[in-house]
Amino acid sequence: MIERKDVLSIPYLKKAVFTGSYEGLRFRFAVTKKELPVGDKEEKGKGVQMLEITAWEAPYGFDATPEEKKQRIETEFSEEGIQQGIDWLNELWEKEPKRWLAAKTNW
Repeated sequence: MIERKDVLSIPYLKKAVFTGSYEGLRFRFAVTKKELPVGDKEEKGKGVQMLEITAWEAPYGFDATPEEKKQRIETEFSEEGIQQGIDWLNELWEKEPKRWLAAKTNW
């Protein structure tokens, strides 16, 4: 199981993308900027930081994996958002453990 201690801190995630893997399940935590709806001129160009969590099968890295083989969710960029991402990754693994374990050796 992936635990909170396995994912780096918020200050790290503000500056860099974090990637990891667990038993054939590869994952990536990256900060993205989501534009707010423009209600007036003052809000134009403003956005909120979000956390995008991506999962895909081993053995390949993020850039070498086709987009159609990746799954994504978006959460708020906070401790709660990080935990939601971890919970989602663990759910993916628990639903199909044979798939992820097979991917681990699928070179």
